[in-house]
Amino acid sequence: MTGSVQGAATDTEPTAAEKRAVVAKRVESGSADLTEITQLAAAAGYDVVGELTQTRTEDAAFMFGKGKVAELRDLVRRSDATAVIIDNDVGPYQTFNIGGELPEGVEVIDRFTLILEIFGQRANTRKAQLQVELAELRYELPRAEAKASLAKRDERPGFMGLGEYDESVERDIKRQISEIRDELESIAAKEEARREQRRDSGFDLVALAGYTNAGKSTLMRRLAAEIDVDENAERHPDLDTTAESQDMLFTTLGTTTRRAEMEKRDVLLTDTVGFIADLPHWLVESFESTLDSVYRADLVLLVVDASEPVEEMREKLVTSHDTLYERNEAPIVTVFNKVDRLAPGELADKRGALSGVAPDPVAVSAKTGAGVAELRDRVEEELPDWERERLVLPLSDDAMSLVSWVHDHGHVEAETYADDQVTLDFEAKPSIVARARSKAAGLAPAEST
Repeated sequence: MTGSVQGAATDTEPTAAEKRAVVAKRVESGSADLTEITQLAAAAGYDVVGELTQTRTEDAAFMFGKGKVAELRDLVRRSDATAVIIDNDVGPYQTFNIGGELPEGVEVIDRFTLILEIFGQRANTRKAQLQVELAELRYELPRAEAKASLAKRDERPGFMGLGEYDESVERDIKRQISEIRDELESIAAKEEARREQRRDSGFDLVALAGYTNAGKSTLMRRLAAEIDVDENAERHPDLDTTAESQDMLFTTLGTTTRRAEMEKRDVLLTDTVGFIADLPHWLVESFESTLDSVYRADLVLLVVDASEPVEEMREKLVTSHDTLYERNEAPIVTVFNKVDRLAPGELADKRGALSGVAPDPVAVSAKTGAGVAELRDRVEEELPDWERERLVLPLSDDAMSLVSWVHDHGHVEAETYADDQVTLDFEAKPSIVARARSKAAGLAPAEST
């Protein structure tokens, strides 16, 4: 077995407000990579002051070997850490055992508890708060069941200091899960009705998907129309005007929607929470209603960080496709983002190496704007086909209202006036064309003067 340990000594005692963490990870083989867990810790507000890794089979009692836990204790003391963040799924008794070896007051946090902490910090809407609460309850339920089982077996409430758990606690957690699911289903139904209203108004719905920190929010800001969406507040009062853009994991937790600037089509672009590696099924399910914006879009832009190594890109592409194709029927366009970070010739090499999972990607730099015009063209090409239509209308106030409506809901190619008539040539979604025909059929002939 192998391992490594690094620490940073400090000269001052940490204040109560400081969050100083040692990050640790155990792997069965190879070398442990602490890059992502360090980024997650930073996203949660921790200052990472030490690192520890070990390569060995899992120890049932401590996750790590007992000697490595002793190293962890010494590292925590030297670095004055207030928390140990472990990039593994740590069982409740392993957590208790590790904590018992550490200085008093040092918190032991596993990967998924950390993610839930980040989600809780980012949850600014009722829907996001409910999803975080649901994930926390799903995380706690099997632990409550295990604690109750051991407490009952040993006839000691609060066995191993884990608190008093009994069947009523399990029932209460299950009841809360059911109530939250019901409320989320109600929210989802309202969101679906809103999506259909947007489609009825002539908008195509495009969703940004991909792993966290791939640059989705930056790309959204680049694609978004310069006009203030409040101009459309009467039709779409719920549209947000901004999307966060920071070099930080999970800056987007809920969904953010803005109008995208296209040549012909009216497009609403939605940014959602990013995927992250090795999420357990219960956590993905807790945020399923957020992913509905991806599953029910007319087109999905799958954004990938092109500056990452090929094998990492491949793994993320395969996992993303598995997630998206499970329920999504819309076409998917792969976007290689951050190409400004690539050396000459590197993009061509990556295109070739990943052609099997990304056969025709669009290369962009959301930061500099390179390739964004080509991406706009591609979006319009991939969206569901519009129908062409010609309407010959009598000159009247009602006809002019219809002409204005078609301008708002489609793309008018020609508008000509002659002999008390207006001829309108336009393209629009099939549903919009059908409604335009219906409105035209109800127009009365122009009155003679």
